Amino acid sequence: MSPTANLQTVTLGPNGLVVPALGIGTWAWGDSLFWDYGKTYSDDEIQAAFNAFLDAGLTLFDTAEIYGFGKSERLIGRFMQQRPQQAVVATKYFPFPWRFSRQSVVDTLTASLDRLQVASVALYQVHFPLDFLLSQKDLMQALAAEVRRGRIGAVGVSNYSAQQMRDAHRYLAEEGIPLASNQVHYSLINRKAETSGVIAAARDLGVTILAYSPLSQGLLTGKYTPETDLKPTGARWLDPRFSQSGLTKLMPVIGALKEIGEKRDRTPAQVALNWLVCQGNVLPIPGAKNARQAAQNAGALGWELTPDEKAQLTQITESYC
Repeated sequence: MSPTANLQTVTLGPNGLVVPALGIGTWAWGDSLFWDYGKTYSDDEIQAAFNAFLDAGLTLFDTAEIYGFGKSERLIGRFMQQRPQQAVVATKYFPFPWRFSRQSVVDTLTASLDRLQVASVALYQVHFPLDFLLSQKDLMQALAAEVRRGRIGAVGVSNYSAQQMRDAHRYLAEEGIPLASNQVHYSLINRKAETSGVIAAARDLGVTILAYSPLSQGLLTGKYTPETDLKPTGARWLDPRFSQSGLTKLMPVIGALKEIGEKRDRTPAQVALNWLVCQGNVLPIPGAKNARQAAQNAGALGWELTPDEKAQLTQITESYC
């Protein structure tokens, strides 16, 4: 039996690629500004995480040209050479002000493909809904052209509001291309995607939600508590949620995650990720810096919370909507 046999799956957009319902976020792979890459973890540990994900049946790796200024893409490209045709790659285009023509999409995609050492990517996303000299309509037309050219399997967006997503969907539809996904910040303790209408609009349009920071940068692992003096690495220590008062506020949520997890021999992180999977049409993309974290993330699939457990977690985190 293959590792993916018992895993929940998600379709990237209408009639799109089917992948396991948990992806891998690779912002930390090569980023030394926020994540302390090269100081607290190495390339060898990242490669071990990459292999552990594939061994567990997880295939979708989400990266971006600006992660580590291209380093994340280069690392994934290098790792894929040793495991050909196993990984599914999603990367992103950043609409900088100086990217004012459709040719900028062509050139930026070409650079990403070169770093990844591939001829095409499964999903190419617009990192932010920024309008400078290149309009959203022109941008979507340029992306549609790359789908027809065969260098992009599907088009996605990231950090788009409900209305921005509807606009992108409409512009692509005019080109005969579906909008596959919208990648947004979504977790048990960041549920603004629900109250802003993004989740409802995505369901209405058939757009898949990719949930980044689904563990809120480690807060939902239960690793950080008011009693311990453990501090997060990199720039995360500046986040007030990691302060003693912030962690104290979080403890009822962590308590519920632990209580549910203990009944099932699951970790708080696995329970928090499973809650997102249970929403339907949501693909969480937690990060991992080593094989142990990768294996733990993979344990979020292959089982499901009961309706009562899901409702308990939904209720206890209502203040985070």
